[in-house]
Order: sequence, then structure tokens, then C-alpha cells
Amino acid sequence: MPGSSIGERLVLTSFGESHGRCVGAVLDGCPAGLELSERDIQYMLDQRRPGQSSITTQRKEADRVEIISGVFRGHTTGAPIATVIWNTDQKSEAYDELEHVPRPGHSDYPAMIKYGKFNDHRGGGRFSGRLTATHVMGGAIARKLLEKALKVRTISYVTSIGKVSVQVKPPKTSKPVYSNDVRCPDAAAAARMRKAIVSAKTGGDSLGGIIESVTTGLPVGLGEPVFGSLESDLSRAIYSIPSVKGVEFGSGFAGAASTGSENNDPFRIKSGKITTITNNSGGILGGLSIGTPITMRVAFKPVSSIPQKQSTVDTKANKPAVLRVKGRHDPCVVPRAPPVVDALVSLVIADHAIQGGFIRGVL
Repeated sequence: MPGSSIGERLVLTSFGESHGRCVGAVLDGCPAGLELSERDIQYMLDQRRPGQSSITTQRKEADRVEIISGVFRGHTTGAPIATVIWNTDQKSEAYDELEHVPRPGHSDYPAMIKYGKFNDHRGGGRFSGRLTATHVMGGAIARKLLEKALKVRTISYVTSIGKVSVQVKPPKTSKPVYSNDVRCPDAAAAARMRKAIVSAKTGGDSLGGIIESVTTGLPVGLGEPVFGSLESDLSRAIYSIPSVKGVEFGSGFAGAASTGSENNDPFRIKSGKITTITNNSGGILGGLSIGTPITMRVAFKPVSSIPQKQSTVDTKANKPAVLRVKGRHDPCVVPRAPPVVDALVSLVIADHAIQGGFIRGVL
């Protein structure tokens, strides 16, 4: 099963299944000398951990990370860093029906066809959102590497749930983001979003939403032209998150309705440095960073696993079927996704920073 690794010089390989013994990550290419402990990774894992509130899945996983290689005396050695968390609260019997009856809107059907009798249908197997924990394990290390070497910082937060949306000024720290269980820095909007999620859950339904991500402190010139574009690599990474159906940078689709004179970002000199007056480009031109914040928005579709009756098929009997999904599922995955977006953005930017010579050798 290829497709489990991402990166050129800083390579993350994800392993494990939703209902297997564990999920884990191997990060290869991190320079020696980075101070690193399990606490650094645990902090981000705790932000995405299931079962933290009534608006997330009630699967209770501690998600306690173990570093099993690549760290000695509290610092990275330059060797591959292997991390693992053990699955402890699987209830696989809830998925028995799904071996032959695919959920509408889910990966069940194409996975059945592609892997046949070898497909692991329990909890979605390799296609489960559970695997985003592996993104976070690797991304937490990349995040610390960027902060240490370049003072680059990514903050992601919720701006929309269902029909409730808000425009917010990017927070300077993650504190206001994690002050509520919706992960929206606007407390009033967060309360409305929470109400919408609870309403959908009560009705046996689900909601999607939008996460905005802002990365600051970047040098000019990260990225490569054409197929090595920073936008291309960021988009590829973000689309590895289940339920993601859209990514836009800067003015995005709204920019398509404007004129060049409106959408161009005039250059200026501020405090002796070249910058731009606006940031409609989202901090990237020609696939290269320009030093302004990289701004992107990520759209998540509503969760497909809902307890309402839905029309589907029984692939074994080759006949129509009706499915009411069992098990424990998020009524909205968006509140748990900001640390996943942070992690993947950090991985891509750190990889490009190493490729471009912005981070070199032993720290």
C-alpha cells in the first residue's frame, strides 16, 4: 500500500490502522541536536485527542506517545525518529456490517474494490481520521524544529461550522483558539457553532466547516518552481486529511471575482525590509514564499458516518440496502483538526527549509 510517506528531505512515514494494535510515525531527516521529549509531541496530540467533549467522538483514547528511536539524552541524533501510540478503545463489532455495506460518502466502497478480501474495514482501517494522529506526531517535531531554527510559527483555527461563520483577526498565540472546544478564537461565534453541532448530533446528522491557517516568520524563497511549488506541496499534504474537500490561499476563489488592480499586492519598504501592503497572494508567488504570512483556508465536508437511515448497497448480495451507521463518530471533525493542519503545514515548510539550505546540519 504505497502513499504512506510524504516529504523529500524531511520524510514522514505513517503506519497503523484505526483498530489495529497501534498507530505510529517515522520521521527521517530531522537534524541532530534538536532538544526533544515526548512532552513536545504530547501537547499537540492532546489538542486532537478524541473524547474530550460532547461534540466529538466518545472513543476514549489516551493517545500517550512513546518515542522509540532517534532521541538520545534529550536531543535528536539525526537518525529516524519513531513514535507510537497504542489503540486501547476499539469496538470493532460496530463495523461488522460495513465489510459488505459501504457508507455513503465514505471511502468504504473504493477500498472494498481495490483491496477485496484483504481490506481492513474496522473503523475505516488506513482511511480513518484516526491516522491523523500520525500526522501530528511527525508535525510536532517539525513544528519545534521550525521554531528553534527559524522562529516560524503556524496557528490554525476554526472560522466556520455549517452555516455559522466568522471573520477573525489571526490570533498571535494559540491560547484563544483552545479556550473553547470548538477551537474558534471568537468566543461568541464559538458558542453558536457549538449549538449548531449539538443540534446536528441530536438530529442524527453531521456538519462540516472551514479552518484558517496562518504561518508567520518565513524567509523569502522557500519552495521550488513548477511541481515543487510551496502551494502544491501544502495542498497535497492537507488533502491527506480525511474529509478535506477544498484548499485556498490568500484571496482564493474570491480573488477570481476581482481585478488585477484590486488583487495585486503592492510592494513597500517597512522598517528597512521589503514587504507588501496587502496579502492577497497568501504569502506565496510563483510557488515561492515572499516573507509575508502564508494564509490558507481548508474546507471539510460533513462527516459521512451518521446514524440516520441511508440508501446504499450490499456488495456481497449485490442488492440495494439501507444502512444506519453504528459506532462512535464525530458529528463534526473540524474542532479536532486545527492541530492536524498545524502539523502538516509545519512538515511541508520544514522540508522545504531543509531542501533550500535554510536549516543545515547539526543544530
